[in-house]
Amino acid sequence: MKANIERVVNRMSLLSGKKSGSTDRRQSLVTLQRVLGCLKPYRVYVFLSIFLAILSVASQLYIPILTGQAIDFMLGPRQVDLGSILPLLGILAITAGLSAGFQWLLSLSNNRITYSLSRDLRDRMMAKLQKLPFSYLDSHPYGDLVSRMIADIDTFSDGILMLFTQLFTGVITIAGILGFLLYINATITLVVVLLTPLSLLVAAYIAKRSFQYFGTQSHVRGEQTALVNEMIEGQKVVQAFGYEGRSQEAFDAINRRLQKVTLKAIFYSSITFPSTRFVNNLVYAGVGLVGALFAIAGSLSVGQLSIFLNYANQYTKPFNEIAGVVTELQNALACAARVFELLDEAEEVPEDENAVQLVSDGNVSVEHVFFSYTPDRELIRDFNLNVKPGQKIAIVGPTGCGKTTLINLLMRFYDVDSGSILVSGTDIRKVTRSSLRSSYGMVLQETWLKAGTIKENIAYGKPEATEEEIVAAAKAAFAHNFIKRMPEGYDTVISEDGGNISQGQKQLLCIARVMLCLPPMLILDEATSSIDTRTEVKIQSAFSYMMKGRTSFIVAHRLSTIREADVILVMNQGSILEQGDHDSLLKKGGFYSKLYYSQFEET
Repeated sequence: MKANIERVVNRMSLLSGKKSGSTDRRQSLVTLQRVLGCLKPYRVYVFLSIFLAILSVASQLYIPILTGQAIDFMLGPRQVDLGSILPLLGILAITAGLSAGFQWLLSLSNNRITYSLSRDLRDRMMAKLQKLPFSYLDSHPYGDLVSRMIADIDTFSDGILMLFTQLFTGVITIAGILGFLLYINATITLVVVLLTPLSLLVAAYIAKRSFQYFGTQSHVRGEQTALVNEMIEGQKVVQAFGYEGRSQEAFDAINRRLQKVTLKAIFYSSITFPSTRFVNNLVYAGVGLVGALFAIAGSLSVGQLSIFLNYANQYTKPFNEIAGVVTELQNALACAARVFELLDEAEEVPEDENAVQLVSDGNVSVEHVFFSYTPDRELIRDFNLNVKPGQKIAIVGPTGCGKTTLINLLMRFYDVDSGSILVSGTDIRKVTRSSLRSSYGMVLQETWLKAGTIKENIAYGKPEATEEEIVAAAKAAFAHNFIKRMPEGYDTVISEDGGNISQGQKQLLCIARVMLCLPPMLILDEATSSIDTRTEVKIQSAFSYMMKGRTSFIVAHRLSTIREADVILVMNQGSILEQGDHDSLLKKGGFYSKLYYSQFEET
C-alpha cells in the first residue's frame, strides 16, 4: 500500500523546475511517510478499510454481469426467459444490498481512521505548544499557530478521507474491471489499456503544478490569520491611533496574494475533471466501437457488449476521482508539512534526569549570570544578587534595562547563557519546572483571564479551593465588592481575557488568584498599574500582609510604591548600578535619586 501511494505521489508532485521540483517531491514523500507512520495505531482499521473496499467493489462489479446475462435471456421476439431472469433479479437485489452494506461499513471505518488521526495530531500539537520555549512563541505570530492547528489539520483530514474513500476504491475498481474485461475479451481490453495512459498523463501534468500553489496558499493563509488575530486583539489601539486604513491596506495586500495563489491552485484542480472526462469519453467510444464490431461478427453477445459498455463507463469514473484525490492529496500534504514543521520544533531544554521537587525557603542567589535574547545583542552581563528569605526586593530602572528579563530568568521561562540561579541553595536547572514555578506567585502588568466564571479564574492555580477560600482571597484583594455587583456574583461568566470587565477589575482578579495560593515567593510586575489611586492604597496594604515572611520581587515604574522595600536594585543596560534601601539611595544622589525626583518633576 505504501509503495503504491508513493509511486502516485512521485509521479503527481513533479514541478516545472528540476531543482525545486526535486525538493518538493522529496518533501512530499517525507511528509507522506510520516503520515503513514501516524496511521500505524489504526492499521487494523486500514486493513479493514481495504478489505471492505474490495468487497464493495466486487459486489458492484458483479451487477453488470448479472444485467448482461439478463439481457441475453430476453433477446428476440417472444424469447423472454422469465424462469431464468427472475432468479437473476433476486441475486441482483441481494448483491446491491450487500454492496450498500459494505459501503456503509467502509464509510464508518474511514471516518474512524481520519478523525482519530486528526484528533491525535491536534493533541500532539497542543502538547507541543506546552513544551515550546518562550523564545519560539515570542518570535512567531499566534494566528499562524492557530491556523496550523485548526485550518491545516482540517484540510489534511479532508485529504486523508478522500484518500481512503476514493483513491483505494478507485484503484481496486480499475484493477477489478480490467480483470473482468480480460476474462470476457482480451482484444477490447487492449483498447482500454492503450487509452488509459492519456488520462494518467493529463492528471500528472495538472497535479505536478498544484502542490506548489497549495503549499503557498497554506503559508499565506497563515499570515492572514495572524494579521486578523493581531488586529482583533488590538482593535482599541488600532482605532485610537487611526490605524484602520493602514491595517486595511496590509490585509488587502495579503488578501490579494491569497487570491492569486488560490486562483492558480483552484484553476489547476478544476481542470482535472473536464480533462480526464474528455479522455475517458474517448475510452468509452473506443470500447463501444470495437465491441459493436465484435457483436456484429458474432463473437460477442449483446449482453456481453452491454457488460463492456457498463464497465467502460465505470472504468472512467475512478480516474476522475483519483485525479481529484491526488490534487487534494497535494494540498493535504502541504498542510501536513506545516503541522509536522511545528511538531519538529526544538522543545525547551529538558529537565535534568535527577531533577528534584523544590521546597523553597525564599532564599535566592544569582551568580555571574549572562543572558541575551539574540547572540548579537547582550542584555544581562555578570549579574549577581543574593536575596535572603522574606526580603522585599524592588527592581527599578529605565525601559529595556532588563527588569522583566530578570523575572523571566527567575521563573525559568528562559535559561541563562552562563552563570546560575539558585533557590534555597539548589540550581533551578536541577529542579522540576512545575515545582519552581509553583513556588512563585506572579501578578503581571499584562493580565490574563480565561473564558469562564469569576470563581474559576480566581481558583485557576488552586482548583480544589473551597468557596470560602475564594471569597476570602477576593476580599483580601478588594475584589469582593465589585464581584457581588456582577449579575451572577462569583458565578458570572467573563469572556475571553475578561473582555466584559474593566482592566482594573481584571487586575484585581489576578491579584486575588495569587492571594488564594500564597506561595513562598512573590513576583509583582507593575501589579497595580491599572488600579485607581484609592484602591491602590488598599491593595498596598493587602500586599504588605501577603508579602510578610515571603521573598518578594517588585518591578515598579512608580517609585513611590517601593519605599518600604528592603533592597532596591537600580538596573540599567542589564547591570546593577546601585543597591540599597530608599533612604540610602536618595542620600547617595545617584541614578536612583535622579529617577525618583524626575517623576515628581514630571507631575
